[in-house]
Amino acid sequence: MSASEAPGGSLPAATVQAQAPDLGLPEEACLFTGPLDPCTLVIFGASGDLAGRKLLPALLSLFRQGALPTPFLVVGCARSEFTSDSFRAAMWEKLQAAGGADRAVWEDFAPRLHYLGFDYSSLASYVLLNNFLQELEREHPTQGNRIFYLAVPPSLYQEVALLLHQAGMAEQGVRGQGWARIVVEKPFGRDLASALELNRTLRQGFREEQIFRIDHYMAKETVQNVLIFRFANTIFEPLWHRHYIEQVGIIAAETLGVEQRASFYEETGVLRDMFQNHMLQLLALIAMEPPSLFESQRVRDEKAKVFRSLKPLEMPLPPGTVILGQYTAGEINGRRVPGYREEPGVSPDSLTPTFALLTAHLDNWRWQGVPFHLLSGKRLAQKLTRIVIQFREVPHSLFRNVHLGPIQPNRLVIGIHPEEAITLTFETKNPGALVCLRRVTMEFPYYQNYRGPILEAYEKSLLDVIQGDQMLFWRQDAVELAWQYLDPLIRACETCPDPARLLKFYPAGSWGPPEAAEVTGPWRG
Repeated sequence: MSASEAPGGSLPAATVQAQAPDLGLPEEACLFTGPLDPCTLVIFGASGDLAGRKLLPALLSLFRQGALPTPFLVVGCARSEFTSDSFRAAMWEKLQAAGGADRAVWEDFAPRLHYLGFDYSSLASYVLLNNFLQELEREHPTQGNRIFYLAVPPSLYQEVALLLHQAGMAEQGVRGQGWARIVVEKPFGRDLASALELNRTLRQGFREEQIFRIDHYMAKETVQNVLIFRFANTIFEPLWHRHYIEQVGIIAAETLGVEQRASFYEETGVLRDMFQNHMLQLLALIAMEPPSLFESQRVRDEKAKVFRSLKPLEMPLPPGTVILGQYTAGEINGRRVPGYREEPGVSPDSLTPTFALLTAHLDNWRWQGVPFHLLSGKRLAQKLTRIVIQFREVPHSLFRNVHLGPIQPNRLVIGIHPEEAITLTFETKNPGALVCLRRVTMEFPYYQNYRGPILEAYEKSLLDVIQGDQMLFWRQDAVELAWQYLDPLIRACETCPDPARLLKFYPAGSWGPPEAAEVTGPWRG
């Protein structure tokens, strides 16, 4: 750890170093425990962007680290006309485009990769897939364990899940079959009604314990560490409530625009894309009560309690509760970029918000009266994800006769990206003859003194699916509660007689609409 003067100070920094002990743990110690069940991963949409940019690199990295079971097979399914050999060649090209890969590792992994041309609407394709899998399973004893990953547009989720059920592939533990699991990417519906309908379809064939609703934010190392930081350290938990915490800021800012996702984003907007899932999950980690056991169902029980405690948003919205924005042309990293309405595929009079600042409150004993400010947006000044815990000011300043300015409240910052560090600011005496205070920062870089393997978010998520661990995945009751909270806001925005009045414009490369600066300024920089 090190302590140095907080940003903005004029005094020389003071540094204190303390080295963590070398525990001598083997590099594989924190990957998984016990043998992994052999299995086959079926990727629907295998020729798409998600498979090539995220899933295949994650699988190859897990393979390189010895973190996949033996045997382990991958079957890609898509409408594209590939053979298994040409599919492998195409995936190698995508890996190279994504940053490269070790050729020797790829040559060892590639034979585990297979391909089957597919029609998502045809039951015959699913029957053919089942036969194809059974043939592979005879050659490679995976015990009939299968993972079905829906890397397809959300409009296909229900159709694929239903036809998997009709083809008899959703069942597990019957006729010699092993387990079956289905992975669903967000969005889980576009409102409460569609989320309920999606779940009804999924549950026709799959039980809740077979459904893995993935949120890759939750698999980030520094996000997972929030619970350990809170509940494994007695110095913080006694302070973790309304008596000592004034407000909480959660920010997930992007410098990217909509890129090639304009058609999706026009239908979604920032509230559906980020708030219904990522932002509320981060809020739950900060606000939840300690579970009785660090086990998936009990942790998810406590998250659900947080969502049930969200104070309903009043309509009409009180001033400052929600600020919505849309980026105009500006400059990012010295490069001119177009405004949202100028992006290919975006309507020239679009009212889709690309920025939102939402102030949420929890109606419970621990957090009554504490505002949670949630901010997310595109084309902002910096790619930044962090959680800021702002403690209350000291109740009495006995230093008012010697200090040159106000005593700043303590601030705890949990950096998720790019800093990946925990920092705590506090007041201390400035060296010298006079009694002057200065603000310093104590910092813990998350990977300090760690030499083992590092799992990226999709690597961790895939490993959890293989192990059947649902802790970092959404449970249906939480999905419904999140939609119940946001539905009135989204509906009010979309049915407002004058929606343009709600939308504030901000230049790309800024921190959003000026109206948001008063709230976010202290904790975004």
